Amino acid sequence: MSSDKSSQSGLVVKVSGPLVVAEKMSGAKMYDVVRVGTQNLLGEVISLAGERASIQVYEETGGIGPGDPVTQTREPLSVELGPGLIGSFYDGVQRPLDALQAEAGDFITRGIDVPALDRKKRWEFKPLRKAGDKVGPGDWLGEVEETVLVRHRVMVPPGVEGELVRIESGGFTIDETVAVVKTESGERELKMAQRWPVRRPRPHRRKLPPDEPLVTGQRIIDAFFPIARGGTACVPGPFGSGKTVIQHQFAKWSDAEIIVFVGCGERGNEMTDVLLEFPKLLDPKSGEPLMKRTVLVANTSNMPVAAREASVYTGITLAEYYRDMGYSVAIQADSTSRWAEAMREISGRLEEMPGEEGYPAYLASRVAEFYERAGRVVCLGTGPDGKEQEGALSVVGSVSPPGGDLNDPVVQATLRVVKVFWSLEDRLAFQRHFPAISWLNSYSLYSETLRAALVRLADEEFVSDAAEAMGLLEKEAELEEIVRLVGRDSLSAGDRLVLEVARSLREDFLHQNAFHEVDTYTSMKKQALMLDAILQFYRQARAALDRGRDIADIEQLAVRERIGRLKYLTEEEAEAGAARVREEIEQQLAGGEK
Repeated sequence: MSSDKSSQSGLVVKVSGPLVVAEKMSGAKMYDVVRVGTQNLLGEVISLAGERASIQVYEETGGIGPGDPVTQTREPLSVELGPGLIGSFYDGVQRPLDALQAEAGDFITRGIDVPALDRKKRWEFKPLRKAGDKVGPGDWLGEVEETVLVRHRVMVPPGVEGELVRIESGGFTIDETVAVVKTESGERELKMAQRWPVRRPRPHRRKLPPDEPLVTGQRIIDAFFPIARGGTACVPGPFGSGKTVIQHQFAKWSDAEIIVFVGCGERGNEMTDVLLEFPKLLDPKSGEPLMKRTVLVANTSNMPVAAREASVYTGITLAEYYRDMGYSVAIQADSTSRWAEAMREISGRLEEMPGEEGYPAYLASRVAEFYERAGRVVCLGTGPDGKEQEGALSVVGSVSPPGGDLNDPVVQATLRVVKVFWSLEDRLAFQRHFPAISWLNSYSLYSETLRAALVRLADEEFVSDAAEAMGLLEKEAELEEIVRLVGRDSLSAGDRLVLEVARSLREDFLHQNAFHEVDTYTSMKKQALMLDAILQFYRQARAALDRGRDIADIEQLAVRERIGRLKYLTEEEAEAGAARVREEIEQQLAGGEK
């Protein structure tokens, strides 16, 4: 963040942790960036009262005291957008951590300012327009091969419209002019990079209905609690219940084209795992490393608290930028509880009236503003053929309430705005049932709008099979209360069958091993085959009971183990394997092998 436009200096009058109060700040605006002290610490104006400004400083404020200068930049906190974002690892205010390490060592030096994008690298720019074309905000000017998986569309910045006077092709750095547009106010030179304020949503033409699923390959999600492309989801749960693994699985296997992973205040080792693991993981569609379509933003627990808030806005602005290119983007925020705690600390130091549990009264509106930036949209600009482009931004936020308490203000504020709730339970995690998503407490408000698309991706019976399976799981929960009181042997044969089939649903379908090379991902087709096999067993077993077959005999059938092993068949083997299992079910329940 440069201070070239600095025009006036204020003076520090108070320092309270990450909060600095300065006077003589005439002309300052909300969310303007300032530089504090002689070390030029990065800060942002968050409150104004006359010529006195309260500043949230994104670095340690030790050594700053009354009388130190505060330099205004007259610019809002912004991020650089251009080729080179993919594969990068940034801190909460978009400083590249690898460049910081090269310049200052393993610890971030206060006041250090490193450009977010490489100024020396030359990118091969291929024009998609020609001189004389009329262009407007968001229109594609040309393409750059950012990685083997991502073609970076260089776009006209918002607010620029006119006739294309000149456009170049060849190798350029991001600071060199690639096109000139004649606007009403004169000629405007366009470069491959642009800036955008992180707190302002990037514009689009209109939002589209959430009727396309974002397939994750996680059976409990896709079958029972699906998320739409451009949808929002919340993953609350206590420590040790598997939030981070679910986030990683979502990033690895969801059919989003670009992944933005934001670690806002989590432990450093978790982000280290991501950084070390993602380059080794191969994208299932292309075979290339997953990092070639991923951006990482980290503000770990040993970094300044205030930067946790900025990291969320930084991440979603980067995600919106790729959405505007027509990509399907997914952003994971892990965890928004740390973000809310940063707001609580700053609010306390501002001496604002606290809300529930000390969180600021505006917590719910801040959470809503973040999630509302998700959506499937018609992009602002058009492609080279002049046609409208469709992009999507899906947001999944994990929440870490103390003790797993779902009445926590952050959880409740999040649930008011998101449409999918994946409730994690430590009880399931302690039983080694992963993903530990509760099938009784979770929900998805996208289920009805996604029905037609799910039928198209799986088969015609998939949605009705999922509803029947959920009914059996709910019936199991009721029967377990009776079993605790009077014992299993007192149940009718039909109820004992329900318990057995529900156990098969839990262990053979809902349980999924994230570290198994085959079981880690299941296509919609294979999910439909697995669910159908379990329910075929249930239906034919009920018919066998009606014919007088003994329930103890049915419980011991060899085909039950074959059903359980369907999850370990590859996608190519699944259809033939499921067909064999259906045949065995019919043979064994008709009175054959036991």
